[in-house]
Amino acid sequence: MLIEPRLRDIGNLHVRRILPFVRRRMVGPFIFFDHMGPAVFEAGTGLDVLPHPHIGLATLTYLFEGEIIHRDSLGFVQPILPGDVNWMTAGLGIVHSERTPSEARTDGSRLDGIQSWVALPVSEEEREPSFQHHSASDLPVIERDGATMRLIAGEAFGSRSPVETYSKMHYLDVDCRHSASVDLPADLDERAVYVADGSVSISGDTYEKGQMLVLEDGLDVTLTINSGARLILLGGAPMDGERHVWWNFVSSSKEQIERAKNNWANARFPEIPGETEFVPLPDFGG
Repeated sequence: MLIEPRLRDIGNLHVRRILPFVRRRMVGPFIFFDHMGPAVFEAGTGLDVLPHPHIGLATLTYLFEGEIIHRDSLGFVQPILPGDVNWMTAGLGIVHSERTPSEARTDGSRLDGIQSWVALPVSEEEREPSFQHHSASDLPVIERDGATMRLIAGEAFGSRSPVETYSKMHYLDVDCRHSASVDLPADLDERAVYVADGSVSISGDTYEKGQMLVLEDGLDVTLTINSGARLILLGGAPMDGERHVWWNFVSSSKEQIERAKNNWANARFPEIPGETEFVPLPDFGG
């Protein structure tokens, strides 16, 4: 399946939204996938994603360029740099904000990266929230068939990322300075390829920047990656049942989402220390 990006405006940042898609809600545990940027912020401006809540998922932020300051209701304040992994497990409920650091606003800055959500198994949906951060130097680097692959999370090609996950998955950043050929074995379960930059060919068909290819299960696939391309490989085992999504809430239970809506509307989520702004509960017209 080919998924074309839908452009969305989130304040002063344009994103390419890939998942969820009307004909493909998830790939493995991945239920949300946005490509942020590439964006240029003028002097005095920057990214300001105000405090907002999550339940039932883990957020995974990975940057190609720029810097973001993550703050959450557990009290963590964490700069995110290119190649780092920021993994926040919402579980029962957490609140976070994402902003351009003040020093980067003086002369302007650039931002390019991926924001994704990983749905939690039913047994983990209501776990206590937690946070983990791993620098780029912590992640395995796999040299294979002419491509340099950083294993962001999960397992692939005989390597394992240090990021603690809750289901079988793989998530890789593939950077090709020169053309390369990479075989994706069928045993990677559900698989998708996102073209972050450049182009890739499969069986003679070429796909361009911004497109996601969801691969057929059970078949070995060879990616012919053109020089200068950058890909994200993602997927994993199918989830253990349907997931409902409303705004920033993900759950196997509609009742749990209704409780989260009510809690946010009535200020019953934990607060981020030092933050007073917040995103109101949206009105989607019923």
